[in-house]
Amino acid sequence: PSFGFLFDIDGVLVRGKTPIPAAPTAFRKLVNSQGQFLVPVVFVTNAGDCLRQKKADQLSRVLGVPISEDQVMMSHSPLRMFKRYHEKCVLVSGQGPVLDIARDLGFCQPITIETLREKHPLLDVVDHDRRPSVLVSAYFSCKILSVVLFGEPVRWETNLQLIIDVLLTSGYPGNPYRRENSPHIPVLACNMDLMWVAEAQSPRFGHGTFMVCLENIYKKITGKDLKYEALMGKPSKLTYQYAEHLIRAQAAERQWKQPIQTLYAVGGSAALSQDDEIDNSWENELASAAAAHCRSVLVCTGVYNPHTEVPLDTGESVTETVFHGHRDFRFEPGLVEPDHIVPDVDAAVDLVFQLENFAP
Repeated sequence: PSFGFLFDIDGVLVRGKTPIPAAPTAFRKLVNSQGQFLVPVVFVTNAGDCLRQKKADQLSRVLGVPISEDQVMMSHSPLRMFKRYHEKCVLVSGQGPVLDIARDLGFCQPITIETLREKHPLLDVVDHDRRPSVLVSAYFSCKILSVVLFGEPVRWETNLQLIIDVLLTSGYPGNPYRRENSPHIPVLACNMDLMWVAEAQSPRFGHGTFMVCLENIYKKITGKDLKYEALMGKPSKLTYQYAEHLIRAQAAERQWKQPIQTLYAVGGSAALSQDDEIDNSWENELASAAAAHCRSVLVCTGVYNPHTEVPLDTGESVTETVFHGHRDFRFEPGLVEPDHIVPDVDAAVDLVFQLENFAP
């Protein structure tokens, strides 16, 4: 094969925990009788609350075909490339086994929000029932040198408060806020989705909504913009380059000689242009991109609404179209407009096979 698939999960293969009926049918077409994939496939999800192996096991059950962890790309997977942070003390925010996730990615000294809260019980006081009855100060010697946002947390007020405390004290959250705190310590964020689709009739808040809160609180207090060292998860360039890296690794493992020319992103858009101030040193960790095209194939089983029109006039689009992407990404109608629109993932596989003249 000279092409590969990048499959979104939520809204494409499942809705919450409920499989979309077309998904098992589609994947029966992608494997041979031994369960081996006929083309390279990577699952690109903006979820970040579990390890790759758990997600691979879930997908194997849903799709009825064996999926390996090397085929799964979580929103935080590219953090493996940020080796210069791996030896540092980092604060991690999210839910699920965040310490296991951080260590699996290479971080040696991760600190959770809950640990920080226990060490500084005076900082988390929004919930009156969680305010400490006995004031005990715990010793906390590690200076926090970076903040890593894996995904939306459970207690937003606690996470927002403590992250702001870390940023405004240059990594010493028990100290008073510093009057001059620019630039703040590095922030790396995964998953910028404003909303995501589950079993409810309307989309639900995603990590992007949490980030909007954090950014606005920081600016309201300091008058300055919160800066990110890196943004990852769809639709960042970093995520698509890392996904291509995984596609090429699969092709090499199967000893497929033909270079992968086209990537089909099923359920996702192409990469959007990013703020030029975002650090791009991660590119040194990857081989240069080899694919000539990345085509978006949108399905109508998720957030995407086929009846929403993108204005033809780029100048008017900024005022007439609500852009749900992250603050640091530029709205480009040519990239938001899908290459193909199909009813579901099964139709997407049929379409790609037809476009590539591929006969399994």
